[in-house]
Amino acid sequence: MKVRHAVVAGGGIGGLTAAVGLSRLGWRVTVCERASALTGAGAGIVLAPNALRALDAIGVGPGLRAGDALPGQVGLRTPDGAWLSRSDGGAVSARYGLSAIAVHRGFLIDTLAAALPDGVVRLGVSVTGLDDTGDGVTVRTSAGELRADVVLAADGMRSVLRGQLFPDHRGVRHAGEAGWRAVLSGAGLPAQQAAETWGRGERFGVVPLADGRVYVYATAVSGPGAKPVTDHRAELTRRFGAWHDPIPTLLDRLNRRDPDPVGILHHEFHDLAVPLPRMHVGRVALLGDAAHAMTPNMGQGGCQAIEDAVVAAHLLAPAADVPTALAAYTKARHRRTTRISRRSRRIGELARLSHPLAVSVRNLALRATPQALSLRALDAVLGWQPPSAPAAESVSIAQRR
Repeated sequence: MKVRHAVVAGGGIGGLTAAVGLSRLGWRVTVCERASALTGAGAGIVLAPNALRALDAIGVGPGLRAGDALPGQVGLRTPDGAWLSRSDGGAVSARYGLSAIAVHRGFLIDTLAAALPDGVVRLGVSVTGLDDTGDGVTVRTSAGELRADVVLAADGMRSVLRGQLFPDHRGVRHAGEAGWRAVLSGAGLPAQQAAETWGRGERFGVVPLADGRVYVYATAVSGPGAKPVTDHRAELTRRFGAWHDPIPTLLDRLNRRDPDPVGILHHEFHDLAVPLPRMHVGRVALLGDAAHAMTPNMGQGGCQAIEDAVVAAHLLAPAADVPTALAAYTKARHRRTTRISRRSRRIGELARLSHPLAVSVRNLALRATPQALSLRALDAVLGWQPPSAPAAESVSIAQRR
């Protein structure tokens, strides 16, 4: 049987996961990544149980586990340190069979890249367009043309290929917030708890990583016309310096530029507010941010990209008809990712409340919600099972209740 060729546009989390899945099914894969290196720069990622199951399905999950990275209490707090909601770190594991883990994005990228055969990833090569001829796809790149049986477009929020496939779609829109992210050394710090603190239109998150470092992030209401921030360290201290411990301590560490300077990433948030009509056209499928860019409020952007990639690879079995397989991919993924994206947007709207009365009502509602009910509300997200998981190993949420 002829070995079929897949071209993956984008060497991020979704693109590399798809490449691993397809390579293990016998496909010849070429990943085109416009950057000169695979870095996973600057931030942490929480891999929820649904993403870990997907990674297990392609054999890379075990290599990412370095112990429980989310110990102790996990939940929401107010700027004075009071808990709005919390659950024991083991509650997720007890309900879903796996603990969420937090790792640096660079570690995840390195793990995925190491699972690929040599020569699969072509750095410094961008995909500029394609022509689907029905029996194959001609892919135009900055290094020349490639011929492929299928193309997986994982080229990010401002996807060039999405623009070509859906030229009338309005694309991403500003989500009303901006965010900061950084990873700090955990040396000399007490054990950190994973928590997010909600103020009036502002949030600060702390996530201990499996390697001992600490991932911190913050958000604030913003808009397309917002005044540019020139000193991010000063801005973070101004907004969050008087909040509860350990936030001032972490900000102090963030402000120490010597001898270990810390890079701060700052981004305006955007999402694909209007869903695409489908996630494929012919022999081309979109995945991750290219297909359903979402706000980070549920921590599911990367997790859904991983799910997309594993489902696409599973459906593209060696003997599968490619257009039929991609139609099945849209059917499997479109409704789920649309729902999660909308839910993430609603959570962001709740977190952005700034009027004192609205914030008080929100906080009262969060405090009044039982822990078990809060966790149960995540069943449809965290309880997802990959299609390649053997039926004998699939344990339903209902069996754990």
